Amino acid sequence: MFLLLSIALISACSSNPMAISSQQELQSPTAEEAQVVFLRSSFVGNAINASLYEVDGDKVKFIGVLANDTKIPYKTTAGKHVFMVVSEAADFMEADLKPGKNYFSIATPRMGAWKARFSLWPIKSDKGAKFNTSDSRFKKWVEKTKLVENTEKSLAWYESNKNSVKEKYKKYWPVWLEKSKEDIMKRTLSPQDGM
Repeated sequence: MFLLLSIALISACSSNPMAISSQQELQSPTAEEAQVVFLRSSFVGNAINASLYEVDGDKVKFIGVLANDTKIPYKTTAGKHVFMVVSEAADFMEADLKPGKNYFSIATPRMGAWKARFSLWPIKSDKGAKFNTSDSRFKKWVEKTKLVENTEKSLAWYESNKNSVKEKYKKYWPVWLEKSKEDIMKRTLSPQDGM
């Protein structure tokens, strides 16, 4: 049993197909767009990667693969959005974005049946939120994580895994919809959370 579990964990711990960006300074969005910066910094589950997506109905758009101590900036339109993180399962975060603003989200691991699962949390301006911009860790997360960008390898990875990703979306999206309004608000980037 231990051998099977070890093999499963080792095979899940593949290297990140993303490339470290030559430009490590976060660029601001234009006045017409918003930007969400997805961060990951955790000792727990640090060998497991999480893939990120924007979902709109049944459309799933690949954003990238988030390894530990990395960040991915994602420019998009202002307004309402739904983002998804996938590993062994899928989880979601909603967002209502203002143009010209940077927003931040952190992917946090939790234990699954065979490997780590992830949740996406908004980093809010409200000091009472679980993750917030006043937290002393926020500055470290932004400064110590490396900007990464897609490569042919990461895009090929998505092409070979997109059916599995879509199946996880179909399985876990109804679970998200069963959450209370209060729980969903805790997991939503609000317009005032932009910087």
